[in-house]
Amino acid sequence: MRLELVAPCHFGLEACTKKEITQLGYEISEVRDGRVTFLGDERALCRANIQLRTAERVLIKAAEFEAVTWDELFEKTREIAWEEFLPYDARVWVTKANSIKSKLFSPRDFQTIVQKAVVSRLQKAWHREGQRLPMDGPEFPLRVSAYKDRILIGIDSSGESLHKRGYRRFTVKAPVTETLASALIMLTPWHRDRILVDPFCGSGTFLIEAAMMAADIAPGMERDFTATSWTSLIDRRYWMDAYDEARDRADAVNRAELRDRLDLQGFDIDEEALRAARNNAELCGVSELIHFQRRDVRELSHSGSYGFIITNPPYGERIGEKDEIPELYRALGERYAALSDWSMYILSGYDRTEQCIGRKADRNRKIYNGMMKTYFYSYMGRRPQKRQGEV
Repeated sequence: MRLELVAPCHFGLEACTKKEITQLGYEISEVRDGRVTFLGDERALCRANIQLRTAERVLIKAAEFEAVTWDELFEKTREIAWEEFLPYDARVWVTKANSIKSKLFSPRDFQTIVQKAVVSRLQKAWHREGQRLPMDGPEFPLRVSAYKDRILIGIDSSGESLHKRGYRRFTVKAPVTETLASALIMLTPWHRDRILVDPFCGSGTFLIEAAMMAADIAPGMERDFTATSWTSLIDRRYWMDAYDEARDRADAVNRAELRDRLDLQGFDIDEEALRAARNNAELCGVSELIHFQRRDVRELSHSGSYGFIITNPPYGERIGEKDEIPELYRALGERYAALSDWSMYILSGYDRTEQCIGRKADRNRKIYNGMMKTYFYSYMGRRPQKRQGEV
């Protein structure tokens, strides 16, 4: 079946998701703020859920249309051939609705009207008009998005957000989601032959995501998805093939060789955070690839050259932290300056980041970490010289 699939992602990081989808071999049909739409089939849906590191979920695009009244929304939703996607006993409801700059804006009304329209269409399709449908079968959650009166209705194949890889059972304050961490790493030139240090590692998300990339571990390889129960729509063998593909790729990596070449280090002064990081790395299966250590940022050092710092230091948003923040960032700037040709990338909501680091960033990008506006500051070090014979 030819499908149009939608991958919601972080605002401003659509290019990362687009690149991932292209690398999977699928054609991009549209890129908008916060989402990438692509063409595929049932296999594409399975592979995207298991392989994508930066997408929040994968939706089947049921329809997109303009509506400025609730009656118009109802009628156009009822015109969609829902019976092509949903079985007779489908449990269908609108799990989330949002609206930006549209005449229709009530999430509750979106949820009620869209669900009524879908049920009305299915009753007619199954010749059960005026009768209740069983709705005791597989779940088909819907998500509705309205932007400038244009309505997108998608069927959510993922269920829990794709940032929930399954490994992060231990968290600390101000965590960065797994999808955001992956996208930010992808914005840098880091690769597995370069040193990577996070001096404020918290529960270890940046380093664990980097280790997964280096070891070619698919983020969804060990979890389930809502669409695995859609046996009327997606043959189970497509899921099995997609899981097998992911496992084969991970198994093809020589872990002993990788362990010798990788240099991933996480520091923090909080023992609880380090325990969380070690436990999470163990659950993910990458604990032997990362070195975690209790160390103050003032002690940050490394004898290697051309390394990377990627980090999310405190912003001062917690009571008692504000007075400590300037000195913390000054120390980070001083230790960074002492490293040999390193690059540094900082995700921070602190408005004096550049002043305290002691240098204006080469580039910065606005990123929303949850509901908080932050910036991703890029300090670019020199690239290592190519060895003789390298292209």
